[in-house]
Amino acid sequence: MHRITKVETLTGYRLRLTFNDGTQGVVSLCDRLFGPMFEPLKDPDFFAQARVDDFGAVYWPNQADLAPDALYRRVTEAA
Repeated sequence: MHRITKVETLTGYRLRLTFNDGTQGVVSLCDRLFGPMFEPLKDPDFFAQARVDDFGAVYWPNQADLAPDALYRRVTEAA
């Protein structure tokens, strides 16, 4: 299972991710910020509060989270 070890927020609702196997990449979430959990992330200050939880997933204070395996696929398919 892939785990995220580091997340950095970038402009344009993008995340720079580092995974436990050393893979790194940037994913854009601009097309995914809809629905009750992800709508608050449209606020750039709130989006910037992204963190990595104990399971290697990206999460925000409102409990929105993103699965590391799905993000890993997006990073590696874009390469």
